[in-house]
Amino acid sequence: MVEENIDEVEETPVETFEVNYACLRCGTAVSNTELSRLPEIKCICGFRVFTKVRPPVVKTVKAI
Repeated sequence: MVEENIDEVEETPVETFEVNYACLRCGTAVSNTELSRLPEIKCICGFRVFTKVRPPVVKTVKAI
């Protein structure tokens, strides 16, 4: 009898961060998952330029 060794591959969960975008013209906030569902990247006002909404947390880095 020939024994088949099947290596089990462990799937590591991929962390997906929710990125929010805002329309440059009207300011409508849209998440990354909502944009990926649409057939084309376009706001409800028809504008196609989005900016990334940054979190309000300010990071400080000590100088060496």
